[in-house]
Order: sequence, then structure tokens, then C-alpha cells
Amino acid sequence: VQSQTATPTPVPCGLPTSGTSWTSSTTQTTYSLAADCAISSSISGLYYLRIQSGTFTINGNGYSIIGPGNNKFTIRVNSGATLDLNNITIRGGGGVDRAAVYVLGRLNATDVTLRNNAAKVAMEVVGSSARADLTNVRFLNNTTLFTGPNTSSALRVNVSATVNLRNAYVTGNSGGTNVIGVPGSATLNITGCLTMSGNTGTNLDSVGGQGAINNNNIGACAGGVFATATPAPRPRKKKKEIQPTPTPTPRPAYAASYIALQTETGMTFQTAYGLDSGVHFRQLDGAGIGIQSIIDAGPLAALDVYGYVEQGVEVCFPQIGRVVFLNARTMPRAITSLEATVRDGMTCVWLNSPGSLVLLPN
Repeated sequence: VQSQTATPTPVPCGLPTSGTSWTSSTTQTTYSLAADCAISSSISGLYYLRIQSGTFTINGNGYSIIGPGNNKFTIRVNSGATLDLNNITIRGGGGVDRAAVYVLGRLNATDVTLRNNAAKVAMEVVGSSARADLTNVRFLNNTTLFTGPNTSSALRVNVSATVNLRNAYVTGNSGGTNVIGVPGSATLNITGCLTMSGNTGTNLDSVGGQGAINNNNIGACAGGVFATATPAPRPRKKKKEIQPTPTPTPRPAYAASYIALQTETGMTFQTAYGLDSGVHFRQLDGAGIGIQSIIDAGPLAALDVYGYVEQGVEVCFPQIGRVVFLNARTMPRAITSLEATVRDGMTCVWLNSPGSLVLLPN
């Protein structure tokens, strides 16, 4: 295993390396992703990132760490170490004997998604000194490969560990006897909103009553939009403030009213502060999309979302497909794929930045 003793040179995605394992040093403690970071499956050792001591921060900026798979941990936090994870997705990691995220120390995770990990469990928190504070987290479509008893697909709180879970959206996880398991003398404290749907196995399992589950959730999360979380503060309005058009492409003359759009198209919308809080929606045609490769892919629907989007907005399209996002804050507009949830025959996505959503065939 390669242990870095000098400040590592980040790869283009913003992390120290993508081809070898990395053990934390104290020379650089904060990393910010600038793109999705795909990790080579041929890395040495049993992990990609090992936080061995000290406190480290990874700001994902909405990007993903795509794990090495091949029965390796994507992230391991050792006892006595602390990792802060913010606004990031962890996917494609772990294996039959490895969790994608393995915590023996302290993990603070905010706005974090674990999805499409085929692993022992997507996240495991283990040991009397282990603690994870998880706020606004999503466990989506993870599968356990472990074949032993009392297997968990999404989250396992084990051997006297403590997890504080506030606002969680857990759906599509499969393969385990439970989705969230709390064996031994471990403790899981649940507050805020919690949605568990479309999973296989027992959703919440104290495994024979050994673990403690304090389920104080106050309601279901609204399709992945955490309305009980603290949204971004509303901007102070100025006199005669003019809302700029978020992208320079021509706009077709569709009605901007969300009521008219819902009636006309069957789309549905939710926001943290309500639909009259300054978020605007406008249907787009090919000219409004303005990117030929996306037009050639045959859009099923397209929508511009602008105004006070930072509060958190959910859009549901009345068709099944995949969603790409054209970011209005970049020029040219950056194109990214958004995580989508299928609910009641609709494709739903969450965003907190202005731009255009385009629903494409799968």
C-alpha cells in the first residue's frame, strides 16, 4: 500500500490519485472534486482512500467517487480518525467481503448518496469508538453480495457503534435479509424524515432485538427532497430586481405558470419553501435545449428551472427515462446525468441549481 508522506498531487477529478491506494497524511486535509472520480479496479491493497488519523474533508460538489469494486473498500475511516463528506455520491464500490464505506472512527456525512454499490453492505459502522452522523443521505439501488446470516444491503450499525440518521431516503436496495441492520449492542437514532420503499428484506431490523433503534422520524421524505432539513437562506429581495435568464438560448413561448404546466404536461413539482417561493418553470423545445447531441437523442420532455432553486426542487416527469441536466451556471452549459427515482410510473429528480432538465429514453 502506498503511504503518502508529502502533499499528493491531485488527479484531475480532485482526489490524490486514481490508480493506487492512498493512506491519509496531515499535509493536505481538504479535497474538492472537480469531476467524477473513477478509481482503477487494479489498485493495490484493500481500499482506495484510508483515513488513518487526523481530520479530513472531501467536498464532492455534486460529483461521484466511482469505487474500484474488485472486493475493495472505497473509503475506510480508521479508529481515531474523522472524515467529513459533503455533497457527494459514492457508487460502484465494495465487494462480497467489503463495504463501499467502512467506518471504525468518525464520519460526518451531509448530502451524501450511496448508490449502485454491489458490496457486503453500502456502509458499515463498526466498533465502540465508531460514530456516524448522517444528514440528508440517500441509499439507492445497493445490493449486498454477502451470503452470511443477517445481511444488510444499505446500512449496518455493528458492535456498539452509534449512528445518528437525520433525513434519509432509502429505496431499491436488495439482496439482504434486512436493508438497515443493527445487531449486537449498536444504536441507531433516527430523526427528521425517513422514506424506505421498494427494498427487499426487512427495512429496519434490530437483529433479534440485540441492537437499539430509536425511530423518532417525523414523516416521510418528499421523494428525496428533504423538506425538514435547513434549506439555503432565502436571498434578500432588492427593489426592482430583475431575474436574469439563466441561459442565453432562445425560449419558446410556453406558459411559465407551474399550475398550467402541471395540467398541460402531467409533470409535478415540489420545493422546500413551496411553489410560490420564487422558483420558475418553463417548458422547452429543441431550440430551448440548444445542444444538438441531446436533441438527436430524442427528448421525451424538457424543462427550464430557474429563480430560487437553491432551496431544493423536485421535478417528476410522467414518463420513464433518464435525465440530463444542463447547468445554467456554466458557459458552455455543463452536461451531467442526474440520479432519478421511479415513483408511481414517473421519473423524479432533485436539483438545487438553476438549469435545464431533459428527459431522454433509457
